[in-house]
Amino acid sequence: MINGKKIAVVLPAYNAALTLKATFDEIDHDIVDVVILVDDYSTDDTVKIANELGLIVIEHDQNKGYGGNQKTCYKTALEHDADIVVMLHPDYQYTPLLVTAMSSMIAYDVYDFVLASRIIGPGAVKEGGMPIWKYMANRFLTAFENLMIGYKLSEYHSGFRAFSRELLDSLRLDELSDDFVFDNQMIAQIVCANFKIGEISCPTRYDEDSSSINFRRSVKYGLGVLTTSIQYRLHKNNIKKYSYLEPLPSPATEY
Repeated sequence: MINGKKIAVVLPAYNAALTLKATFDEIDHDIVDVVILVDDYSTDDTVKIANELGLIVIEHDQNKGYGGNQKTCYKTALEHDADIVVMLHPDYQYTPLLVTAMSSMIAYDVYDFVLASRIIGPGAVKEGGMPIWKYMANRFLTAFENLMIGYKLSEYHSGFRAFSRELLDSLRLDELSDDFVFDNQMIAQIVCANFKIGEISCPTRYDEDSSSINFRRSVKYGLGVLTTSIQYRLHKNNIKKYSYLEPLPSPATEY
């Protein structure tokens, strides 16, 4: 716990056997109360290793996609009474050492949502080995989103994120894509609901054992990002409404 807040780390996994233990070992287990792995129908030993490490393991009986995996992650974390949920990829691309800092930013009510940015800091991208085409796409899409959404983030595409329980309880996650654009749609929801957003600089690695979507899937994701940004602008300008951008109604007060 931090400041009396229960912390859950969720690991959306698909064929993460080679990197899972390294990721798990760098999590600060003195402050993290529960670690949950959701396996999206892996074909390697991800589940076996997760069980050996003592994680809470949820197995999908079919591949539900990156967004579908996250939906199970957040639902399970909330069922375990988490006050703060940190989503960390088990492919060891992002450093787990930042879990404590990101959780603290929420535990002390500075932010509701924290993104670990690969862009902040001199040389962060080059040293991590991000392919140049990914970097250029990241810069173009982020500029477009900052313009259309009216917010200013260094990037919208990091897969390392921390959330408050209140935030997760207020979003229509079931209405979002089961594919990679889920991440982007979620940020649009968060901005639309006026939650406080923070960023922290995060070193990353792009080695052979770290997962990465191919060029074709990246193009599909990019088109999804553009669509989400346009939908957000249409929604905010009351030109066309999208239900997924509306926050869930607050529970009725009982007297």
